[in-house]
Amino acid sequence: MKHGPEPWRVKVVEPIHLPDRDLRRRRLEEAGFNVFAIPASDVYIDLLTDSGTSAMSDNQWAGLMLGDESYAGARNFYNFQRTIQEITGLPFIIPTHQGRVAENLLFSTLVRPGMKVPSNNHFDTTRANIEVHGGEAADLVIAEGRDPASEHPFKGNIDLERLDRFLAENGRENVPIAMLTVTNNSGGGQPVSLENIRGASEICHRHGVPFFLDACRFAENAWFIKQREPGQGHRSVREIAADMFACADGCTMSAKKDGLANIGGFVAMRDKGLFEQLKNMLVVIEGFPTYGGLAGRDLEAVARGLVEALDERYLEFRVGQVQALWERLDGAGIPLLRPAGGHAVYLDALRFLPHIPQERYPAQALTVALYLEGGIRGVEIGGVMFGTTDPETGQPRWPDLELVRLAIPRRVYTNTHLEYVAEVIERLHQNREGVRGLRMVYEAPVLRHFTARFEPADD
Repeated sequence: MKHGPEPWRVKVVEPIHLPDRDLRRRRLEEAGFNVFAIPASDVYIDLLTDSGTSAMSDNQWAGLMLGDESYAGARNFYNFQRTIQEITGLPFIIPTHQGRVAENLLFSTLVRPGMKVPSNNHFDTTRANIEVHGGEAADLVIAEGRDPASEHPFKGNIDLERLDRFLAENGRENVPIAMLTVTNNSGGGQPVSLENIRGASEICHRHGVPFFLDACRFAENAWFIKQREPGQGHRSVREIAADMFACADGCTMSAKKDGLANIGGFVAMRDKGLFEQLKNMLVVIEGFPTYGGLAGRDLEAVARGLVEALDERYLEFRVGQVQALWERLDGAGIPLLRPAGGHAVYLDALRFLPHIPQERYPAQALTVALYLEGGIRGVEIGGVMFGTTDPETGQPRWPDLELVRLAIPRRVYTNTHLEYVAEVIERLHQNREGVRGLRMVYEAPVLRHFTARFEPADD
């Protein structure tokens, strides 16, 4: 067995069912061919996201029973705070109910119209929280990160030369903060090397710009560093993670990923003045600083989940399960983003459906086809999520990559479930000429992919 068995036993099961094809077709039509609008009860294998969809451990469930729901100073907050301080070395911790609130606190305080925030690749909510405050989110990932065929081991790296030039050209007064997403979700779940994190930190600090990590998948990134970066293989994942955070002035985190919880997040930092500003804003929009929009029981679940996410037996299986699905599909000739990422397999829709032009949303069309073919829900990461309009010409601007992300929830699906996923994708690929493009008929002004509606395109 190349990839080991699940390092856990099943205690509770949830029945799932595969609705028949006619019902799946009807659900797509009702949803405007947007799988976000399909009821979860009519999804067989749900790979829409790995955010908040993890199965919690017996230890986490036990922690829920110790929830202290006091309004101020609940004991679970102090465990939450202590755990994050021990893992990250960051002294000031603000709990939030999920990651995008952490981003909102940070960017609403720091970003003013016309300012620019660089990163390797901003994910959708990060970009939206910058842009809604009049800022510009700049993506500076290395060239290999824009090439789906590249085998670079750290395709999530930020281009250090471009970062240095960007900060020099724009000046500290126009760049309130720099971010680095680990792992790089928009770029295929690709990791960032410790060398690159250190380099980005040094450049930012030389220019006087605060350097923050988007740390949603910090443990998975640390695992890749251990596996792939020369000189790191003998070190523990926890030691590597500590070195990652030592480079940063702070971080935002959705604990719904590597916190192994169903809700929760935080923003952490070294700057006490910034901490006081964000804490005051927290009281207005989320709650008292020792609960931040969370129940005490959820603070406890996050604290325990953060520790479990650094367990190397868990990480070996977690990343190995994604790798196994990737290898099965790659062996069948399915066009994929290379190499395998940490939390998801990404289908390359431009090569999967070469007969559909980008203006007919091939990644969205492939997402729809996956649900129709097998009741599988993935998510489009392409022209719907990241397409924009040139403000001067009015012409559409398309992203470099058209991907369908199959995000694997943590500790939820067995390898047998993923074998079924592979079979459906292989069957769909054999009949790919029958997949039609889509035309967008409704879009919201922000984060349009969540609520956009489509119809089949005739051309």
